[in-house]
Amino acid sequence: MDWLFCGDGRAVSVEGMRALVVDAFTERPFAGNPAGVCLMDGPADPGWMQRVAAELKHSETAFVRPLTGPDADPDADFELRWFTPLVEVTLCGHATLAASHALFSTGTAAPDRPLRFRTLHSGVLTVTPAPGGGLAMDFPACPPEEIVEPDGLSAALGVPVAWTGRTSINDVLAEVADAKTVRTLTPDNARLGEIDARGVIITAAAEPGADHDFVSRFFGARTLRGDGEDPVTGSAHCALSPFWAARLGRSDLTGYQASERGGYVRTELRGDRVVLTGGAVTVLDGTLSA
Repeated sequence: MDWLFCGDGRAVSVEGMRALVVDAFTERPFAGNPAGVCLMDGPADPGWMQRVAAELKHSETAFVRPLTGPDADPDADFELRWFTPLVEVTLCGHATLAASHALFSTGTAAPDRPLRFRTLHSGVLTVTPAPGGGLAMDFPACPPEEIVEPDGLSAALGVPVAWTGRTSINDVLAEVADAKTVRTLTPDNARLGEIDARGVIITAAAEPGADHDFVSRFFGARTLRGDGEDPVTGSAHCALSPFWAARLGRSDLTGYQASERGGYVRTELRGDRVVLTGGAVTVLDGTLSA
């Protein structure tokens, strides 16, 4: 039996710990955004979680554990943390969707009750099955505040920027001319990494007649490996929802993140909260042995 000893002296068995890969914001395998999900029995050392995320190599891996016994919380049922291969992050939509799907699909959580997640930096997040299918996540809205365009942003993107803002989780949002520009741009990832931000969100209104209202892409040169592009980013839609709701005059919108894998995110702005809805599919279900 292998044990992981935590900072508070408690030990958690990692032999046979269930680990899944779930494609989020999609209804079919090998689309949307893949996330690792580790279903833990108790608390774990953050350094170990970081090493697991680096091993799995997904843009984010979610670590979820029940809050029972001495950890019981009247406001939450599970603790949830998110790690990229490089760092722990304060908010991640697609890995929350993946973790929720994993809890429901494995029978770890009752299907007739909302999931309530305690997080370190984003408060309590609630996830419920959506009436029209998928899962609905109640997140804090992160409306961008307009800023002067950071030096080098347009050059790094290779296209001019029409409007620039910064969110409370330190993403830079850049509006460009049209959806075609978003879909076809090939940014310089190294130069984007020089921008002081967790990530850069590129967005534009959708083409006339599209089945969505806006398009976006997300680049996180400081937190993501490879080309730095995240396939579908739930947390980015916490900013995109209020941004486009103000421009389009509607609170219910659908965004399409135009990465190679692509994915749809339904958004509903409710005051200072955003409900993000999407589907998810399990593509791997196994166990960790280290």
